[in-house]
Amino acid sequence: MRAQRSTRLIALSTTGVFLALLLALALQPRASAHESRSTVLVSFLRGEQLVQVRRPGRTPADAVRQLTSGPTRAETVGGFRTYVPAQTRVRRLTIGNGLATIDLSSAFRSGPDEALLARVTQVVKTLSAFRGIQRVAFLVEGKPIPRIVERVPLSRPVTLRFLQTPDVPVPQPPPVRLRPPDAPTQQAQQRLIELGYLLPGDDDGRYGPTTSEGILAFQKFQRLDRTSILDGATRAALATATYPTPLTRGGPGKRAEILLDRQVALLIEDNRVVRTIAVSTGKPSTPTPPGSYRVYAKIPRWWSTPFREWLPWAIPFVGGIAFHEFATVPPFPASHGCVRQSFPVARWTFDFAEVGMPVRVITSS
Repeated sequence: MRAQRSTRLIALSTTGVFLALLLALALQPRASAHESRSTVLVSFLRGEQLVQVRRPGRTPADAVRQLTSGPTRAETVGGFRTYVPAQTRVRRLTIGNGLATIDLSSAFRSGPDEALLARVTQVVKTLSAFRGIQRVAFLVEGKPIPRIVERVPLSRPVTLRFLQTPDVPVPQPPPVRLRPPDAPTQQAQQRLIELGYLLPGDDDGRYGPTTSEGILAFQKFQRLDRTSILDGATRAALATATYPTPLTRGGPGKRAEILLDRQVALLIEDNRVVRTIAVSTGKPSTPTPPGSYRVYAKIPRWWSTPFREWLPWAIPFVGGIAFHEFATVPPFPASHGCVRQSFPVARWTFDFAEVGMPVRVITSS
Protein backbone atom coordinates (compact mmCIF):
# COMPACT_ATOMS: atom_id res chain seq x y z
CA MET A 1 0.00 0.00 0.00
CA ARG A 2 2.81 2.39 0.91
CA ALA A 3 4.59 1.53 -2.34
CA GLN A 4 1.46 2.33 -4.38
CA ARG A 5 1.08 5.71 -2.60
CA SER A 6 4.73 6.56 -3.33
CA THR A 7 4.24 5.64 -6.98
CA ARG A 8 1.21 7.98 -7.22
CA LEU A 9 3.16 10.84 -5.60
CA ILE A 10 6.03 10.41 -8.03
CA ALA A 11 3.56 10.41 -10.95
CA LEU A 12 1.85 13.57 -9.71
CA SER A 13 5.19 15.26 -9.17
CA THR A 14 6.31 14.28 -12.68
CA THR A 15 3.05 15.63 -14.14
CA GLY A 16 3.53 18.95 -12.33
CA VAL A 17 7.06 19.29 -13.63
CA PHE A 18 5.85 18.47 -17.15
CA LEU A 19 3.10 21.12 -17.00
CA ALA A 20 5.52 23.71 -15.67
CA LEU A 21 7.90 22.88 -18.50
CA LEU A 22 5.11 23.31 -21.07
CA LEU A 23 4.23 26.72 -19.61
CA ALA A 24 7.86 27.84 -19.69
CA LEU A 25 8.20 26.73 -23.30
CA ALA A 26 4.99 28.55 -24.23
CA LEU A 27 6.47 31.82 -22.99
CA GLN A 28 9.74 31.46 -24.86
CA PRO A 29 10.23 33.85 -27.80
CA ARG A 30 9.56 32.38 -31.22
CA ALA A 31 12.88 31.32 -32.74
CA SER A 32 14.18 28.88 -35.30
CA ALA A 33 15.91 25.70 -34.18
CA HIS A 34 19.41 27.04 -34.77
CA GLU A 35 18.89 30.22 -32.72
CA SER A 36 19.93 30.42 -29.11
CA ARG A 37 17.20 29.77 -26.54
CA SER A 38 18.88 32.14 -24.07
CA THR A 39 17.90 35.29 -25.97
CA VAL A 40 14.72 37.35 -26.27
CA LEU A 41 13.41 39.52 -29.11
CA VAL A 42 13.16 43.23 -28.32
CA SER A 43 11.42 45.72 -30.61
CA PHE A 44 12.89 49.10 -31.47
CA LEU A 45 12.22 51.42 -34.41
CA ARG A 46 14.28 52.12 -37.48
CA GLY A 47 12.70 54.83 -39.55
CA GLU A 48 8.94 54.28 -39.72
CA GLN A 49 8.95 50.57 -38.89
CA LEU A 50 9.56 48.14 -36.04
CA VAL A 51 12.74 46.10 -36.00
CA GLN A 52 13.65 43.26 -33.63
CA VAL A 53 17.02 42.72 -31.98
CA ARG A 54 18.19 39.80 -29.86
CA ARG A 55 19.20 40.39 -26.27
CA PRO A 56 20.18 38.05 -23.41
CA GLY A 57 17.20 36.68 -21.49
CA ARG A 58 14.54 34.00 -21.40
CA THR A 59 11.30 35.42 -20.02
CA PRO A 60 8.84 38.21 -20.90
CA ALA A 61 10.13 40.14 -17.88
CA ASP A 62 13.68 39.87 -19.27
CA ALA A 63 12.48 41.18 -22.63
CA VAL A 64 10.74 44.18 -21.08
CA ARG A 65 13.82 45.02 -19.02
CA GLN A 66 15.92 44.92 -22.18
CA LEU A 67 13.36 47.12 -23.95
CA THR A 68 13.42 49.80 -21.25
CA SER A 69 17.23 49.82 -21.31
CA GLY A 70 17.09 51.15 -24.89
CA PRO A 71 19.33 50.57 -27.92
CA THR A 72 23.07 50.12 -27.50
CA ARG A 73 25.45 52.81 -28.70
CA ALA A 74 26.24 50.81 -31.83
CA GLU A 75 22.53 50.31 -32.55
CA THR A 76 21.89 54.04 -32.11
CA VAL A 77 24.61 54.86 -34.64
CA GLY A 78 22.92 52.40 -37.02
CA GLY A 79 19.59 54.23 -36.79
CA PHE A 80 17.81 52.14 -34.12
CA ARG A 81 15.53 54.23 -31.87
CA THR A 82 13.23 53.79 -28.92
CA TYR A 83 10.27 55.88 -27.87
CA VAL A 84 10.16 54.42 -24.36
CA PRO A 85 11.38 57.17 -21.99
CA ALA A 86 14.61 56.32 -20.19
CA GLN A 87 12.89 57.03 -16.85
CA THR A 88 10.26 54.32 -17.40
CA ARG A 89 10.12 51.65 -14.70
CA VAL A 90 8.19 48.37 -14.85
CA ARG A 91 6.16 48.17 -11.65
CA ARG A 92 4.58 44.79 -12.38
CA LEU A 93 4.08 42.28 -15.19
CA THR A 94 1.53 39.48 -14.98
CA ILE A 95 0.59 36.93 -17.65
CA GLY A 96 -2.45 34.69 -17.90
CA ASN A 97 -4.93 33.38 -20.47
CA GLY A 98 -3.09 35.01 -23.36
CA LEU A 99 -3.11 38.44 -21.69
CA ALA A 100 -0.03 40.26 -20.45
CA THR A 101 -0.80 43.09 -18.04
CA ILE A 102 2.04 45.55 -17.60
CA ASP A 103 2.05 48.28 -14.99
CA LEU A 104 4.48 51.10 -15.76
CA SER A 105 5.62 54.29 -14.09
CA SER A 106 4.15 57.67 -15.04
CA ALA A 107 6.99 58.51 -17.45
CA PHE A 108 5.55 55.99 -19.93
CA ARG A 109 2.49 58.08 -20.82
CA SER A 110 4.31 61.41 -21.13
CA GLY A 111 4.70 63.26 -24.41
CA PRO A 112 2.62 63.59 -27.59
CA ASP A 113 0.25 60.97 -28.96
CA GLU A 114 2.70 59.97 -31.70
CA ALA A 115 5.41 59.02 -29.19
CA LEU A 116 2.95 57.21 -26.92
CA LEU A 117 1.57 55.12 -29.78
CA ALA A 118 5.09 54.17 -30.89
CA ARG A 119 6.12 53.00 -27.41
CA VAL A 120 2.87 51.07 -26.93
CA THR A 121 3.61 49.29 -30.21
CA GLN A 122 7.14 48.48 -29.04
CA VAL A 123 5.83 46.84 -25.87
CA VAL A 124 3.09 44.91 -27.69
CA LYS A 125 5.49 43.60 -30.32
CA THR A 126 8.10 42.64 -27.70
CA LEU A 127 5.64 40.70 -25.54
CA SER A 128 3.80 39.17 -28.51
CA ALA A 129 7.06 37.50 -29.54
CA PHE A 130 6.36 34.96 -26.77
CA ARG A 131 4.03 32.09 -27.54
CA GLY A 132 0.85 32.31 -25.56
CA ILE A 133 0.69 36.13 -25.39
CA GLN A 134 -1.87 37.65 -27.76
CA ARG A 135 -2.99 40.80 -25.90
CA VAL A 136 -1.33 43.45 -23.74
CA ALA A 137 -3.16 45.56 -21.16
CA PHE A 138 -1.44 48.78 -20.10
CA LEU A 139 -1.54 50.35 -16.65
CA VAL A 140 0.29 53.44 -15.44
CA GLU A 141 0.77 53.66 -11.69
CA GLY A 142 -1.84 50.90 -11.35
CA LYS A 143 -4.53 52.62 -13.44
CA PRO A 144 -5.64 52.24 -17.09
CA ILE A 145 -4.51 54.87 -19.60
CA PRO A 146 -7.62 56.96 -20.45
CA ARG A 147 -6.49 57.96 -23.95
CA ILE A 148 -7.41 57.07 -27.52
CA VAL A 149 -4.45 57.49 -29.86
CA GLU A 150 -4.95 57.12 -33.63
CA ARG A 151 -8.16 55.14 -32.99
CA VAL A 152 -6.40 52.85 -30.50
CA PRO A 153 -8.15 52.90 -27.07
CA LEU A 154 -5.34 52.35 -24.57
CA SER A 155 -7.77 51.64 -21.73
CA ARG A 156 -8.44 48.23 -23.32
CA PRO A 157 -6.03 45.37 -24.16
CA VAL A 158 -4.10 45.99 -27.38
CA THR A 159 -3.28 43.30 -29.93
CA LEU A 160 -0.51 43.41 -32.50
CA ARG A 161 -2.97 42.34 -35.19
CA PHE A 162 -5.12 45.42 -34.58
CA LEU A 163 -2.08 47.71 -34.86
CA GLN A 164 -1.06 46.02 -38.10
CA THR A 165 -4.51 46.29 -39.70
CA PRO A 166 -4.85 49.57 -41.60
CA ASP A 167 -8.21 51.21 -40.98
CA VAL A 168 -7.46 54.65 -42.37
CA PRO A 169 -7.61 55.74 -46.03
CA VAL A 170 -4.61 56.24 -48.27
CA PRO A 171 -3.68 59.94 -48.25
CA GLN A 172 -4.52 61.71 -51.48
CA PRO A 173 -2.51 64.56 -53.04
CA PRO A 174 -4.04 67.96 -52.46
CA PRO A 175 -6.02 69.37 -55.39
CA VAL A 176 -3.99 71.33 -57.92
CA ARG A 177 -5.32 74.69 -59.08
CA LEU A 178 -3.78 75.66 -62.40
CA ARG A 179 -2.57 79.23 -62.80
CA PRO A 180 -2.50 81.11 -66.10
CA PRO A 181 0.68 80.49 -68.15
CA ASP A 182 3.48 82.95 -67.47
CA ALA A 183 6.46 83.54 -69.76
CA PRO A 184 9.12 84.16 -67.02
CA THR A 185 7.93 81.06 -65.18
CA GLN A 186 8.18 79.01 -68.36
CA GLN A 187 11.72 80.24 -68.95
CA ALA A 188 12.71 79.24 -65.43
CA GLN A 189 11.08 75.84 -65.90
CA GLN A 190 13.02 75.28 -69.11
CA ARG A 191 16.26 76.11 -67.31
CA LEU A 192 15.35 73.74 -64.46
CA ILE A 193 14.74 71.01 -67.05
CA GLU A 194 18.19 71.67 -68.54
CA LEU A 195 19.74 71.28 -65.07
CA GLY A 196 17.81 68.10 -64.16
CA TYR A 197 15.44 69.47 -61.52
CA LEU A 198 12.33 69.17 -63.69
CA LEU A 199 11.40 66.75 -66.47
CA PRO A 200 10.73 67.45 -70.14
CA GLY A 201 7.14 68.60 -70.45
CA ASP A 202 7.09 70.38 -67.08
CA ASP A 203 7.50 73.77 -68.78
CA ASP A 204 3.83 74.71 -68.94
CA GLY A 205 4.38 78.29 -67.73
CA ARG A 206 2.36 77.66 -64.57
CA TYR A 207 3.73 77.80 -61.06
CA GLY A 208 2.39 74.73 -59.25
CA PRO A 209 3.55 71.95 -56.90
CA THR A 210 5.92 70.39 -59.44
CA THR A 211 7.64 73.68 -60.21
CA SER A 212 7.74 74.59 -56.52
CA GLU A 213 9.47 71.28 -55.75
CA GLY A 214 11.98 71.77 -58.56
CA ILE A 215 12.83 75.30 -57.38
CA LEU A 216 13.25 74.07 -53.80
CA ALA A 217 15.58 71.27 -54.91
CA PHE A 218 17.64 73.81 -56.90
CA GLN A 219 17.80 76.21 -53.95
CA LYS A 220 18.90 73.44 -51.62
CA PHE A 221 21.62 72.21 -53.93
CA GLN A 222 22.89 75.76 -54.56
CA ARG A 223 22.70 76.58 -50.81
CA LEU A 224 20.24 79.43 -51.37
CA ASP A 225 17.39 80.42 -49.07
CA ARG A 226 14.85 77.58 -49.18
CA THR A 227 11.75 79.54 -50.20
CA SER A 228 10.35 77.46 -53.11
CA ILE A 229 9.77 80.84 -54.77
CA LEU A 230 11.37 82.09 -57.95
CA ASP A 231 13.01 85.12 -56.28
CA GLY A 232 15.81 87.31 -57.55
CA ALA A 233 18.64 85.27 -56.02
CA THR A 234 17.22 82.09 -57.54
CA ARG A 235 16.87 83.64 -61.00
CA ALA A 236 20.46 84.87 -60.85
CA ALA A 237 21.73 81.45 -59.77
CA LEU A 238 19.78 79.72 -62.57
CA ALA A 239 21.65 81.77 -65.13
CA THR A 240 25.09 80.52 -64.03
CA ALA A 241 24.43 77.12 -62.43
CA THR A 242 25.99 73.94 -63.77
CA TYR A 243 24.52 70.47 -63.95
CA PRO A 244 24.88 68.53 -60.65
CA THR A 245 27.42 65.72 -60.62
CA PRO A 246 27.62 62.68 -58.31
CA LEU A 247 29.80 62.97 -55.23
CA THR A 248 31.02 59.39 -55.50
CA ARG A 249 32.14 57.25 -58.38
CA GLY A 250 30.10 54.17 -59.13
CA GLY A 251 29.71 51.52 -61.77
CA PRO A 252 27.12 51.37 -64.54
CA GLY A 253 23.45 51.26 -63.67
CA LYS A 254 21.21 53.13 -61.27
CA ARG A 255 22.04 54.42 -57.80
CA ALA A 256 21.12 57.23 -55.42
CA GLU A 257 23.01 59.67 -53.23
CA ILE A 258 21.24 61.37 -50.30
CA LEU A 259 23.03 64.56 -49.25
CA LEU A 260 22.05 65.21 -45.65
CA ASP A 261 23.53 68.70 -45.44
CA ARG A 262 21.76 69.91 -48.59
CA GLN A 263 18.56 67.86 -48.05
CA VAL A 264 18.46 66.62 -51.62
CA ALA A 265 18.72 63.25 -53.31
CA LEU A 266 20.60 62.67 -56.56
CA LEU A 267 19.13 59.91 -58.74
CA ILE A 268 21.97 58.65 -60.90
CA GLU A 269 22.25 56.36 -63.91
CA ASP A 270 25.57 55.36 -65.47
CA ASN A 271 27.34 58.00 -63.34
CA ARG A 272 25.13 60.83 -64.60
CA VAL A 273 22.57 62.59 -62.40
CA VAL A 274 19.18 61.99 -63.98
CA ARG A 275 17.24 64.09 -61.50
CA THR A 276 17.83 66.07 -58.32
CA ILE A 277 14.91 66.12 -55.87
CA ALA A 278 14.19 67.85 -52.58
CA VAL A 279 13.82 65.59 -49.54
CA SER A 280 13.39 65.82 -45.79
CA THR A 281 15.49 63.30 -43.87
CA GLY A 282 15.60 62.36 -40.18
CA LYS A 283 15.36 65.11 -37.59
CA PRO A 284 18.16 65.39 -34.98
CA SER A 285 16.45 63.01 -32.53
CA THR A 286 15.90 60.35 -35.24
CA PRO A 287 18.59 60.98 -37.88
CA THR A 288 18.98 59.09 -41.12
CA PRO A 289 22.14 56.98 -40.60
CA PRO A 290 24.99 57.71 -43.03
CA GLY A 291 26.34 54.72 -44.91
CA SER A 292 26.07 52.57 -48.00
CA TYR A 293 22.91 50.49 -48.47
CA ARG A 294 20.82 48.83 -51.16
CA VAL A 295 17.13 48.98 -52.00
CA TYR A 296 15.61 45.72 -50.77
CA ALA A 297 11.96 46.22 -51.80
CA LYS A 298 9.51 48.46 -53.65
CA ILE A 299 6.17 48.82 -51.85
CA PRO A 300 3.41 50.97 -53.39
CA ARG A 301 1.57 51.23 -50.04
CA TRP A 302 3.62 50.55 -46.90
CA TRP A 303 1.85 50.58 -43.56
CA SER A 304 3.74 52.03 -40.60
CA THR A 305 2.59 50.01 -37.60
CA PRO A 306 4.27 52.22 -34.96
CA PHE A 307 2.65 55.42 -36.25
CA ARG A 308 -0.44 53.96 -37.97
CA GLU A 309 -0.06 55.79 -41.26
CA TRP A 310 0.38 54.99 -44.93
CA LEU A 311 3.74 55.52 -46.63
CA PRO A 312 2.97 55.61 -50.37
CA TRP A 313 5.60 54.68 -52.96
CA ALA A 314 8.01 53.33 -50.36
CA ILE A 315 11.54 52.29 -51.34
CA PRO A 316 13.15 50.81 -48.19
CA PHE A 317 16.93 50.53 -48.21
CA VAL A 318 17.85 49.77 -44.58
CA GLY A 319 15.55 48.42 -41.88
CA GLY A 320 12.41 50.56 -41.76
CA ILE A 321 14.14 53.53 -43.43
CA ALA A 322 12.89 54.32 -46.93
CA PHE A 323 12.20 56.89 -49.58
CA HIS A 324 8.45 57.54 -49.46
CA GLU A 325 5.79 60.11 -50.20
CA PHE A 326 4.55 62.20 -47.31
CA ALA A 327 1.99 64.96 -47.00
CA THR A 328 4.39 67.27 -45.17
CA VAL A 329 7.89 67.72 -46.60
CA PRO A 330 9.48 70.77 -44.97
CA PRO A 331 12.77 72.20 -46.27
CA PHE A 332 14.65 70.86 -43.26
CA PRO A 333 15.19 67.42 -41.60
CA ALA A 334 11.89 66.42 -39.97
CA SER A 335 11.27 62.68 -40.39
CA HIS A 336 11.66 59.63 -38.14
CA GLY A 337 14.70 58.65 -40.21
CA CYS A 338 13.07 58.09 -43.59
CA VAL A 339 13.58 60.17 -46.72
CA ARG A 340 10.38 62.09 -47.31
CA GLN A 341 9.40 63.26 -50.78
CA SER A 342 6.48 65.36 -51.99
CA PHE A 343 3.82 63.85 -54.23
CA PRO A 344 5.06 65.47 -57.50
CA VAL A 345 8.27 63.39 -57.38
CA ALA A 346 7.58 60.32 -55.20
CA ARG A 347 6.01 58.19 -57.93
CA TRP A 348 8.80 59.09 -60.36
CA THR A 349 11.45 58.01 -57.83
CA PHE A 350 9.54 54.77 -57.23
CA ASP A 351 9.51 54.00 -60.96
CA PHE A 352 13.20 54.90 -61.30
CA ALA A 353 14.39 52.71 -58.42
CA GLU A 354 15.27 49.03 -58.72
CA VAL A 355 15.59 46.35 -56.06
CA GLY A 356 19.31 46.04 -55.34
CA MET A 357 20.01 49.65 -56.35
CA PRO A 358 22.82 51.17 -54.23
CA VAL A 359 21.89 54.05 -51.92
CA ARG A 360 24.59 56.17 -50.34
CA VAL A 361 23.70 58.46 -47.41
CA ILE A 362 26.32 61.22 -47.19
CA THR A 363 26.69 63.56 -44.21
CA SER A 364 28.64 66.40 -45.83
CA SER A 365 28.77 67.28 -49.50
